[in-house]
Amino acid sequence: METHVLETDGAAITYDVSGSGGRPLMMIGQPMDASGFVALRAQFPDRTVITYDPRGLGRSTRSDGRTDNTPEIQAADVHAVIEAVGGPVDLFASSGGAVTALELVAAYPDDVVTLVAHEPPIIGVLPDADAARRARDAFMDAYQAKGGGAGMAAFIQMSSWQGEYTDEYFALPLPDPAQFGMPAEDDGKRDDPLLGTSSLAITDYAPRVQALAAAPTRVVIAVGEETGDAFTGRTAVHTARLLGQEPVVFPSHHGGFIGGEFGYAGKPEEFGVKLREVLG
Repeated sequence: METHVLETDGAAITYDVSGSGGRPLMMIGQPMDASGFVALRAQFPDRTVITYDPRGLGRSTRSDGRTDNTPEIQAADVHAVIEAVGGPVDLFASSGGAVTALELVAAYPDDVVTLVAHEPPIIGVLPDADAARRARDAFMDAYQAKGGGAGMAAFIQMSSWQGEYTDEYFALPLPDPAQFGMPAEDDGKRDDPLLGTSSLAITDYAPRVQALAAAPTRVVIAVGEETGDAFTGRTAVHTARLLGQEPVVFPSHHGGFIGGEFGYAGKPEEFGVKLREVLG
């Protein structure tokens, strides 16, 4: 594997290239960096695979004076990497990375041949969007008030809730971090890209439907079979319907492509088989 650093507008983006053969396959996430794709990368030894760390995360630095993670800026970074490696590429994009990818296709339509956007967490597509924003803001408030353990416990409660956010959901007390094996003590940090305010632009993103329809890219929205009616399962379904399609079901859950090294093990081998099938 070769590692490169690419200077873009206000950032130094680190990306990795491994293997050779076929059309390049890029894998992106947000706030996940390249380390989250180790298990999935291993399922494509016959392809050139590119992973990267988004600006300000992992090995990539930023000098633009900003802390927000906007899909537009992130898409420009991914576009720069694709230009550097020689596109177009096939693209697998997870979670916030799937939101970046939708903006990438809208803004740079010749970059991607097939996009598999796995469970993009776009609140505005939901029928209960206002309630979903309230639920999101609640875990962010818990983080600001009590720190990482409390914020993550509240995030888990929000993201695992099945179905729309009802009065029953909002009547729940904040969960104890200990029930998820996390410390309750506040370490004083408030810079978590998932729990803080830096990624609001991702969940508040509005897909550019007309630009996506006009692009030559084949766009596939994917959902995990185990995600059910949890938040990202519902956003995947409704994003797909906004684009005039139904989501393609993939093995496992929101992190179905991840190996056991993150304590969130999915089924990367089965996931890789399905991804290869969808990419054709």
